[in-house]
Amino acid sequence: MADYTSFRIGGPADILLEPANREQLAEILTYCEEHSVPREVIGKGSDLLVSDEGIRGAVIHMGNLFAGLRMADESVIYADAGVSLASLCNFAKEHSFTGLEFAYGIPGSVGGGVYMNAGAYGGEMKDVLIAAEHLNADGSAGSFESQELMMSYRRSAYTDSGRIITGAYFRLQKGDPAEIGARMEELIRRRFDRQPMDLPSAGSTFKRPEGAFAAELIDRCGLKGFRIGGAEVSEKHAGFVVNRGGATCREVLELIDYVKKTVREQTGFLLEPEVKFLGF
Repeated sequence: MADYTSFRIGGPADILLEPANREQLAEILTYCEEHSVPREVIGKGSDLLVSDEGIRGAVIHMGNLFAGLRMADESVIYADAGVSLASLCNFAKEHSFTGLEFAYGIPGSVGGGVYMNAGAYGGEMKDVLIAAEHLNADGSAGSFESQELMMSYRRSAYTDSGRIITGAYFRLQKGDPAEIGARMEELIRRRFDRQPMDLPSAGSTFKRPEGAFAAELIDRCGLKGFRIGGAEVSEKHAGFVVNRGGATCREVLELIDYVKKTVREQTGFLLEPEVKFLGF
């Protein structure tokens, strides 16, 4: 699974499936449900830490599939779950729509962004998302709209629900393409200036605790650059645990636990991982 995650960490899955369409995905879900086969669904793998022992059962990879983009009406964009957030943002810019600039540079797919209500630089998916389509665990189709999406900080109605997001609808406002593009480029520069984009990671390792910022707390504890094996608290941004080279899942977990323990002892804040763990 190391080849399917941005962390470049993880043992083998029993079986990897890449459905070509919704019908195949529904068949896979139905089979897994009827035969009690454990299954996990992944997109770009940008927020995942996979066990060194791998994943038992089936892994359904949506990464480069389900990649359609279209205008649903004059102010709404529809995107399949496998579309990268970068592609969605560029599509919006090309059609002179503003509202998604914050998502430019967030690694991952539309499905993953909706699943965890991804956000950055003052914006979140909930600000523009109006509906999402999904398949239930038994393969039947469904959808959520408006309040049914239950969007909150790094959570949605899909979080830990077993439902598989297949597409999403975003309502945007008309804007100037040049200004939209300039804002996108400004934010991507800020990412490269402040975040360890040159090393494998799963993005921000910890959620923002109420009343503080995880990176500031970790930095205050003197943990920048602290390493266990190949896993390191980034010297560039303390909110990221990075793979310095050859890091194992065990080493990352040990480092996360050490950071949590140290921050709790020195500041009183309890950090909660933002990374999703698979194979445990």
